[in-house]
Amino acid sequence: MKQSETKENATLPEQDQFDPDETERPMRYARTLLPGQRAELHVLDVEGGRSQLALCSEDQLFEAPNWHPDGRWIVVNADGALYRVDSHDPTGLEPIHATGLPEVNNDHLVSPDGRWHYVSANDGHLYRVPWNGGRTERITLPKAPERRFRHFLHGISPDGSTLLYVGTEVLDGDEWGRRALWCLDLVSGEERLVGDGYSPADGPEFSPDGASVFFNSEVASSVPGHAQLFRHDLAEASVQQLTSDEHVNWFPHPSPDGRRLVYLSYPPGTVGHPADLPVVLRLIDLPESPSRDLVTLPGGQGTINVPCWAPDSRRIAYISYPLSGTNDSSRASAAPAAL
Repeated sequence: MKQSETKENATLPEQDQFDPDETERPMRYARTLLPGQRAELHVLDVEGGRSQLALCSEDQLFEAPNWHPDGRWIVVNADGALYRVDSHDPTGLEPIHATGLPEVNNDHLVSPDGRWHYVSANDGHLYRVPWNGGRTERITLPKAPERRFRHFLHGISPDGSTLLYVGTEVLDGDEWGRRALWCLDLVSGEERLVGDGYSPADGPEFSPDGASVFFNSEVASSVPGHAQLFRHDLAEASVQQLTSDEHVNWFPHPSPDGRRLVYLSYPPGTVGHPADLPVVLRLIDLPESPSRDLVTLPGGQGTINVPCWAPDSRRIAYISYPLSGTNDSSRASAAPAAL
C-alpha cells in the first residue's frame, strides 16, 4: 500500500467560468472526506479472490476508478478534476491537465483506443479530453431550458463511436423526475433513447460485442428505490431481468471478455446510490448464474460508478471509504496479492 499524494509541482486543471447563456449555473459538489475517513484504491483478482490495497489518502477523496486499455493506468476523479494512478508503481495521483474543463463528477471513462477521456461535468454536459490532457471539447448540445436536462456518462461502444448516458430532466415538477437511458452517436451527433429509457434507470454499459446494454432500473419494482439489473438487446429491442432479490443493485459492469458481470449491491431499502454504506461487490457468471459475493466494504457512491475491469478480464479496481477506528476497509476471500 502507498499513501497517496498529489505529484509535486502539479496544478489543478483549469476550470471554465460560468456562461450566462447556459440554462443554469453549474453545480459545485465535489465530495470531500468525512472527519477520520480515508479513501482507499484496491485491485481485486476476481478469480483468486485476492485484493491489494494500492493507494490510500487521508486528505483527498477520489472516486470511480477505470482503466486505460494498456492495463497500466487507473483514472479517478478528485476535487472536481481527473487524475491517473500508475498501477505498476502507485505512488500518488497524477493530475490530467484539461484546459477549459468544468468541474467533473464521477462519471468518466477512457476510449477503447486509449486516446481520449470522456467525462461528465457539473454543468450537465459531456466532454472529450486527450489522454495526456489538453484542450477540452464539449460534445453535447443544450436542450430546451424547461427540461433542465443533464447528461451523466456511463458507457462507450467497443468501436468508440457511441456513448451511453443517463439523461435527467423535469417530470411533474421534479427536476430529477425522469432518469432515462440515452445513446449519443459521436459521428452524427444523433441522440436517441435506449428502449423506452427504462426510467428510473442508471449505469448503462455496452456488452463487449456491442449487441446489448446492461443497466439498473426500478421498472420491475413496486417499492421506490428498489433497483435491479437488466440487459437490453439492441437488435431485438427486448429486455431481460438479471437480478431479483432483496438487495438494491447498481452499476453492472461486464468484463472485457464478456464472461462476467460485477455490480454494487446495497442493503435492502436503500434509495438511490448514496455514499458511506455497507455494500457488497457481487459477481454473475454470464450469460446468467446465481450471484456470488466478492468483497464487502464501506462505500457506495464512488466505489465502482464507471467501467472498473482491467483489460485482462481478471482484475477490478474499486474504492472504499473506511473511518478511523473501524475494521479493515474491505474483506475479500484471501490475502493481498501483487497488482
